[in-house]
Amino acid sequence: MAGNMHGIGQFALEKNEMNRLDTEIIGMLIKDGRLSYAEIARQLGVTRAHVRDRVQVLVDSGSIEQFTAVIDPEKLGKSVSAFLDIKATPETIEEIAQSLADQPEVISLYIMSDMRSLHTHALTDSQESLLAFASREIYGREGIVSVECQTLLKRVKNRVGGPRL
Repeated sequence: MAGNMHGIGQFALEKNEMNRLDTEIIGMLIKDGRLSYAEIARQLGVTRAHVRDRVQVLVDSGSIEQFTAVIDPEKLGKSVSAFLDIKATPETIEEIAQSLADQPEVISLYIMSDMRSLHTHALTDSQESLLAFASREIYGREGIVSVECQTLLKRVKNRVGGPRL
């Protein structure tokens, strides 16, 4: 019965409501996504099968979007972290956002509440690569009104896991 998630109504998440156990499981997985079901179960005092079932429900409901590794970009040679605030015309913002999101340099991109601004985080291996990206994808592009770019000097706090904002 525990292996058949689709037939277990008690495990369904309705309107993204989670119980205390779900919250604790998510908290543990945020800290270490490689924790085994057995280790989580041991720490929470439940069975491994119950943890497995709860994690599957959290995945199926979209509460857990993916399991991933957090990488130090500098270890991969990506030493330039740039934040670009791009203003675009409202009629072109979606197209520009999608085009930029498809670029390998862009690691996050948000359309802001004024519906004319894109907040973009790009990683490159050098200032020259950042300039090449900007020249290729931003400069002279129809619909882009202005760009402000700042590069990171020092990382003080970095979101490792948890809710996306």
